[in-house]
Amino acid sequence: MAPATATPILQLTKFPIPANSKRSQPLLLIKSSLSNSCSQVASSSSAYPSESVRLHLFSKCWRSYAHVTRVSTVPVDRVSAEPEFELKEEVARLKALRESLDACRNVEEKLWTLDSDQIVSSFFRLRGNCFRGVNLSDYEVYLLKCVVSAGQQHVFGEFIGDGNRVQIDSGSAIKNALYALADMIEKWDFNDDNGRENFNKEYKTALKVLLRMLGDLEQFYDCIGGIIGYQIMVLQLLSESTVERKTINGSLQKMESVKCEVMEIHPPSVVNLAEDTEYASQTALWGIEGLPELGEIYPLGGSADRLGLVDPNTGECLPAAVLPYCGRSLLEGLIRDLQAREFLYFKLFGKQCITPVAIMTSSAKKNHEHISCLCINSGWFGRGRSNFRLFEQPLVPVVSAEDGSWIVSRPLEPVCKPGGHGVIWKLAHAKGVFKWFQSQGRKGTTVRQISNVVAATDLTLLALAGIGLRHGKKLGFASCKRNFGATEGINVLLEKKLPGGKWSYGLTCIEYTEFDKFGITGQPLSSSLQADFPANTNILYVDLRSAELVASSKNAKSLPGMVLNKKKSISYIDQFGITHSVSGGRLECTMQNISDNFSNTFSSRCYESVEAADGLDTFIVYNERRKVTSSAKKKPKHGSTSLHQTPDGSLLDIIRNAYDLLSQSGISMPKIGGNEEYVNSGPPYLILLHPALGPLWEVTRQKFIGGSIIGGSELQIEVAEFLWRNVELDGSLIILAENSVGSTQLSENGEPIIQYGKRCARCRLENVKVVNAGIDWECGDNVYWKHDVKRFEALRVILHGNAEFEATDVTLQGNYVFEVPDGHKLKISGVSGYKTELKPIEPELMDTGTWFWSYKTRGSHIELQLVEKLQYMHS
Repeated sequence: MAPATATPILQLTKFPIPANSKRSQPLLLIKSSLSNSCSQVASSSSAYPSESVRLHLFSKCWRSYAHVTRVSTVPVDRVSAEPEFELKEEVARLKALRESLDACRNVEEKLWTLDSDQIVSSFFRLRGNCFRGVNLSDYEVYLLKCVVSAGQQHVFGEFIGDGNRVQIDSGSAIKNALYALADMIEKWDFNDDNGRENFNKEYKTALKVLLRMLGDLEQFYDCIGGIIGYQIMVLQLLSESTVERKTINGSLQKMESVKCEVMEIHPPSVVNLAEDTEYASQTALWGIEGLPELGEIYPLGGSADRLGLVDPNTGECLPAAVLPYCGRSLLEGLIRDLQAREFLYFKLFGKQCITPVAIMTSSAKKNHEHISCLCINSGWFGRGRSNFRLFEQPLVPVVSAEDGSWIVSRPLEPVCKPGGHGVIWKLAHAKGVFKWFQSQGRKGTTVRQISNVVAATDLTLLALAGIGLRHGKKLGFASCKRNFGATEGINVLLEKKLPGGKWSYGLTCIEYTEFDKFGITGQPLSSSLQADFPANTNILYVDLRSAELVASSKNAKSLPGMVLNKKKSISYIDQFGITHSVSGGRLECTMQNISDNFSNTFSSRCYESVEAADGLDTFIVYNERRKVTSSAKKKPKHGSTSLHQTPDGSLLDIIRNAYDLLSQSGISMPKIGGNEEYVNSGPPYLILLHPALGPLWEVTRQKFIGGSIIGGSELQIEVAEFLWRNVELDGSLIILAENSVGSTQLSENGEPIIQYGKRCARCRLENVKVVNAGIDWECGDNVYWKHDVKRFEALRVILHGNAEFEATDVTLQGNYVFEVPDGHKLKISGVSGYKTELKPIEPELMDTGTWFWSYKTRGSHIELQLVEKLQYMHS
């Protein structure tokens, strides 16, 4: 018997019963059979020790469930070994059942077919009318019978039936004891009408939630057979061990599951933005020009378990989108990046452009509710409700890694999680998202995930979209060097020899959970195939019509990249409030593997030339890693020096990017040490720049000229119209603005919409020295990635509305706050001491400001010129 992996819930003297061990037949308890339970215990005393049965219940849990029968559905070890679960036989049975159901014309015929299934008929024959007292439609009965026919009847637990208790290994002393124990608990619970009323209410509520989940599962996965098809796919993936393969030159694979003779993976050709800088600049310009033809998609439905985000006030688990990162939610950070590109478009072409944003949510951790509230409370980020489309992905059952059975936290409540971001395409089609994009003239869309905080750095995202639009590509990946040990896939060139002698080529992704199938080992990079392939980052360009064609298909193609990831532990809380962690997973789809549908076919083998000739509908742009991906997706382990994929690690990458950016503008700054130095003593300084200062680095650099930033300093700039010339910073400098990129005005339908460039705030610093005590770096409460720090002193400039601030030839030493009202300009100057001058802005300059940056293209580059408006109120 395997040792228990969690605290026991029930324990008999000398007979420990693990709360979570190898799966056995589920424990089913029926409420109506109570008469002889105690006598059964007494009469079977020879079957187990005579000592009294002990029930370990925590008083807190008991108080919470005092009026409801509570028997754990956590599997209990069997005395005798359970026969091995035959996955292949079960798959064959379910496939035959699915075929029969597919031939049915209506629900009545489907019910008749299910009733003919031996498992269904046996189950309901033993229990009679299992759901008496609940009004169920034929379709709802069909859903419940699908659960039974899929072999998941343990989901119903103690809530089913009014007949006799199911007798399983009736001679088992442990089971007899458990039944007696349950009867005693039941008598305690239902000694009055209130207890039974509470039970019935909870029962009906749980059943309603279960039916909603089953309905979503049946409908959304209809292309593979609904509930039955979901379980078939789970069992098939579970039964797949390392795929039989024959390796030639390190990559040739013979794949029985793929309808081709041979399949080989090759390192892909990429557009290296770091090396071919001229072409990179050109592709970024294409991306800016094409902004009116682009949409934006955010898959935010994940449960973000590794982040462990909890509301400090309520203890409620929260989704990643609301993580307070660098002073704002992660979702607001994505919108700011998008606004930066739209502001750049305005500065170049003088036109307003509001990109429609589609967000996939889920009900996990009240994800949809939290994201909706975040958007509403922020006024839809000044973009208008009509420019957002939120659509909710279904939850799917989590299954045991051992035999594919659904994990149940309590009766009628299977553990459910989102089914992976790959459902986004089919869901977008079903919810009309593609049509919504196309109604606004959008041809393509960029896709990025919430946790990747650097995806829009410099030109990567613009170059990706620019190439996709310019060359009519169906899909593009943004990629970079892969970090060994990272939980990320790789991009490959996939070559297939098809029946009939033709060859197929396309760029795709292999998830890290599938590496073993392709002979990609966990060896160090120098000796592994991983060294030859770039990382998949889930930053995509997708052609909308091509994606919709796949998403609307009535087969498994609409659910790309189905995998069963068993490498994560599944944590859940049972009805006693006890937390369990088990090995399991759920059927997941991967959005990037829609690329598998965009391969190109050739008459002969040509993998060495097909990419060079630009003959594929897919492509990859490649850049330095910290300009492409750095994620805040998991909380750091206590005492660990690893910052990989943590909020601290991504902040350090942001600061390193700031060093690369500003040091090339002639600003003297200390170099940044390794991760160990950050872990031991925090960051060398904090630099947070509004993305609209660029977002292209060649634009940002023209706004920063010379000066220095001393170690231990803090710089935050939240305004796009900004000039830094020969500024020396030793301490904290914080510049905040209400109108960072423009102001809002009501649209025709009454929504406040941002107007880029109109009534922007502005700030100019020339020949300025800022000295103050700055951040208290010794404070143990500092959380740098939240930008939540204690300061001794700081220079703060707060700009309301279209306020302007100018400081020239001045030293500002100590703690200062300069708050400039809307419609005014504050000028500060003076060598010894300083003098201030606050004046209203002239009416004719209210919208444009007294100065602005003029953006012009020269070849593939953007040049800035500072333009002074009319002579400013000299008196």
